[in-house]
Amino acid sequence: MSETSEKSYQVLARKYRPQTFADLIGQDAMVRTLKNAFASDRIAHAFVMTGVRGVGKTTTARIVAKGLNCIGPDGKGGPTTEPCLVCEPCRAIAEGRHVDVIEMDAASNTGVDDIRQTIIGSVHYAPASARYKVFIVDEVHMLSTSAFNALLKTLEEPPAHVKFIFATTEIRKVPVTILSRCQRFDLKRIEPEVMLAHLAKVAKAEGATLAEDALALITRAAEGSVRDAMSLMDQAIAMGGGETSGPQVRAMLGLADRGRVLDLFDLIMKGEAAAALSELSAQYADGADPMAVLRDLAEITHWISVIKITPEAAEDPTTPPDERRRGLEMAQGLSMRALSRMWQMLLKAIEEVGLAPNAMMAAEMAVIRLTHVADLPDPETLVRKLSEGPRPPAPGGGGGARTGGAPAGAVHAPMARAPMRGPVSGPVAAAAAPVLAEGQLQVYATFDQIVALIREKRDMLLLAEVEDYVRLVRYSPGRIEFEPGPGARPDLAARLSQRLQGWTGARWGVSVVSSGGAPTVSEVKAREQEAALAEARENPLVQAVLAAFPQARITEIRNPEALAARAAAEALPEVEAEFDDDWDPFES
Repeated sequence: MSETSEKSYQVLARKYRPQTFADLIGQDAMVRTLKNAFASDRIAHAFVMTGVRGVGKTTTARIVAKGLNCIGPDGKGGPTTEPCLVCEPCRAIAEGRHVDVIEMDAASNTGVDDIRQTIIGSVHYAPASARYKVFIVDEVHMLSTSAFNALLKTLEEPPAHVKFIFATTEIRKVPVTILSRCQRFDLKRIEPEVMLAHLAKVAKAEGATLAEDALALITRAAEGSVRDAMSLMDQAIAMGGGETSGPQVRAMLGLADRGRVLDLFDLIMKGEAAAALSELSAQYADGADPMAVLRDLAEITHWISVIKITPEAAEDPTTPPDERRRGLEMAQGLSMRALSRMWQMLLKAIEEVGLAPNAMMAAEMAVIRLTHVADLPDPETLVRKLSEGPRPPAPGGGGGARTGGAPAGAVHAPMARAPMRGPVSGPVAAAAAPVLAEGQLQVYATFDQIVALIREKRDMLLLAEVEDYVRLVRYSPGRIEFEPGPGARPDLAARLSQRLQGWTGARWGVSVVSSGGAPTVSEVKAREQEAALAEARENPLVQAVLAAFPQARITEIRNPEALAARAAAEALPEVEAEFDDDWDPFES
């Protein structure tokens, strides 16, 4: 058997793992800090490395361990940022067999007993052969609270021969008491330009040929992780047999053809439903996953939106020139409102495809919805078109459907009505109704203020009865005379008198008469609403809307003052509900 066949294959992620700080890519700030610390002999006793997967946290920890324990080829060297890689400590650490460099996986050793056995129990013993005993704890955020607490004292005052290096992808899960005892280094995602150059260098060293668009696809899929990029390139080289094209990598990653997805996006934004469905069906027939197509559409929507705000974002090295040109053209021709609407609808569509029994059917329905709303004008454009259009004939002048009653649709005109249950006048709410003597009842000078008081006290049943059934005949502070409307309860006067006396501390005379009453509060509001509707129908813009949408009708009228009053009235009970009016803080 040949030596080649006996030698096991080593994946690229391990074969090209950085061995020195010079090999690390994309982490210049951290490397510079560590080099200065070693040069000035200001090496901390504990470090924490944080960052996304595959950016070099554990690799950096091993390089630091080598630098701390390297003795040089002649056996006389000291701590260095350029380990020689040939001395016994360097080789042993690289091979993971050095007895004084202890690596612990916190994901599988989470308890306090693991910390005691691995770290606390051995930390006071001098290194067996190295200069420093180094503890590398990977995924340190997985430790339990008790394990972190057990580590605190040792971490704060370790022996001089001990160094700790922690690595984590979830820095926020590490207690601040641990972080405050460590020097923290945030490892960045690798920039696309740096990643592309690194992949090209490795591919050349392996004697493999990968097309530029293939490397760009791998870089984009890796999302800044060197390990992910190396693993994907390993797979791509095997797939292409040494010469790999972009379409092969796209098929390997399960991605739809980005150019075809751009075509589909363009058809959707033009509102061409039939052509968009045909393109989606063609991509599905070629093996594209409907979910992947919708995700690519969402990615393109985001990309074009960013280009619209910052055109220089199109200069992404992982994006082919033709795609950059198309992206810039689309960004110039599409409004931000249309792109935002596309984004929101795609998010909903992706959720629906995941729940639907047939993914393709759900994707087709999503495309149909997207094409039908894509060419709808935004509200500003619609208002401008209606305002600039010819003025329709006034209702009542032979207009037919709108003269006798409201048509069947619905238009929310941005005008005005007061809340149906809002106060007619007077304060919206008072802090508390004062306890008044009978001679001081002038604070309730009008009946409207009595209605406001009932609303403030949140007696909604009484409020409804007063608004619907009380036809006021005569009012003065302390005295109410009214004609009850049809359907009023016989004890309404007595209950109203009792409530007012309890709230104000003064006697109220409430009597009932058989005639002479004014319209109720509800009747007044209904008349005001009808008058507001009549005024709205005379508004030229509303007339234009009704002319453009013949089946529409006005269902509600709002204005800023009414909305503010309603918000205040609704917010007050929520705030006051936290406090009970009858609660006594000194009551046992």
